[in-house]
Amino acid sequence: MLTIDPHHPLLPKTPRRFGLLIDGAWRPAQGPDLVERASPAHEVPVTAYPAGTAADAEAAVMAARRAFDAGPWPRLKASERSRVLLRAADLIERRAEELALLDTLECGKPLAQARGEVDAAADLWRYAAALARELHGDAYANLGEATLGVVVREPMGVVAIITPWNFPFLIVSQKLPFALAAGCTAVVKPSELTSGSTLVLGEILLEAGLPPGVANVVTGLGREVGAAMVRHPAVDMISFTGSTAVGKMTVAAAAESLKRVSMELGGKNPQLVFADADLEPALDAVLFGVYFNAGECCNSGSRLLVQREIAETFVGEVVARSREVPVGDPLDERTKVGAIISSEHLGKIEDFVAGAADAGAEVRLGGKRLATERGRFMAPTVVAGVTPEMAIAREEVFGPVLSVLTFDTVDEAIALANGTSYGLSAGVWSRDYDTCLRAARGIRAGTVWLNTFMDGFAELPFGGFGESGIGRELGRHAALDYTEVKTLQMHGGPRTAWWLPSPENT
Repeated sequence: MLTIDPHHPLLPKTPRRFGLLIDGAWRPAQGPDLVERASPAHEVPVTAYPAGTAADAEAAVMAARRAFDAGPWPRLKASERSRVLLRAADLIERRAEELALLDTLECGKPLAQARGEVDAAADLWRYAAALARELHGDAYANLGEATLGVVVREPMGVVAIITPWNFPFLIVSQKLPFALAAGCTAVVKPSELTSGSTLVLGEILLEAGLPPGVANVVTGLGREVGAAMVRHPAVDMISFTGSTAVGKMTVAAAAESLKRVSMELGGKNPQLVFADADLEPALDAVLFGVYFNAGECCNSGSRLLVQREIAETFVGEVVARSREVPVGDPLDERTKVGAIISSEHLGKIEDFVAGAADAGAEVRLGGKRLATERGRFMAPTVVAGVTPEMAIAREEVFGPVLSVLTFDTVDEAIALANGTSYGLSAGVWSRDYDTCLRAARGIRAGTVWLNTFMDGFAELPFGGFGESGIGRELGRHAALDYTEVKTLQMHGGPRTAWWLPSPENT
């Protein structure tokens, strides 16, 4: 039985309490309810937030609207906005351990992993600060000697940012700094399960010198706060990361007022392993891809597509190594797979595996929750003999579950990779770069890694095809995505009235 210490010294003695950040001040919600969060690993209360209401969302949106329409932020020099973002990055690093611990306590992810995410987030804030100074338009002096055309980029306006529970601090850092770099103002609604680090980010931004109302944070349920933000007429853009089902509803609501949307949604990401691959790093990447963050990751390498001639040997080794993956207390530095976010979600993961077994697949390892006195932990799971029509091959499980399918040819591998409605990412493993490039060109996904998996850089765009989303985050256009294009056409010299007769007709 897995043993979890409910008295670990890093666990808080009492839950940490927060308020809402609206117009530069911390305040209670306009309703009486609280959202209380217990650690999914230890079942100890760790945080408590106000359960925001539609009225709180209204107050936050209008604060952001005033800050955009009449405040200094959109009108500052780019260098001045950049300095604020750089100060925020420094403060993030100064409070990195606090931020990482909050994400670990609320989400159940290993503390060592959470530290890496906070480090990556600080880098994103610095990259956004650099992009703030790179925003520019175009000039056209070739339209005739009496005409000058100038194309300028202006900040979009008020952005509603809605973030998920699986990477609380990293994902808000993929959105908010780029919106701020462009000169936008924002209202952020983090997941009610993992709001702590986003609220600390609010403290950091105030200390960094962000003017009141430029970034607001409202906690609470999506049906109350998120829905009010999405439909609010004063919101100009929505940036959402979460499930495809909720993303579709968000797009439909945004369509009522033709808001711009950016959607980073689900994934069912394959790793293609060819017989000529360097199998040792491929094995490591397969394990990392499916067990990282307990599989609660849109980029999870949840499908292994392996060439038939090596399938039995390769899968056997995957199973053997999966047995050794350390699952347990996320506060233990040795842990690689932590707790599952909720009891309901753990039940869904088990149902996917049971459904695959009923459909004829073979559960080679795991398949059920681990026995423990407290906490929610799923055993590393490998399901072989999966066929393309099974739900476990097409739908997002969002847990530490690997589905194994086999192929013979490159074309068959590409067809299997494209056999879902998603298209977020994929990995291709082969020593033959002709094979790698052919597969990469054929796979419909926003990112394809060749002989590596789930590397990430601020400079490279991230997003997906199909039901994996709309638009891209990161990369050199990340701040541009939060701008509108305006044309200024200037005329010099005299202008002839069009209604006067031309000289040849007089």
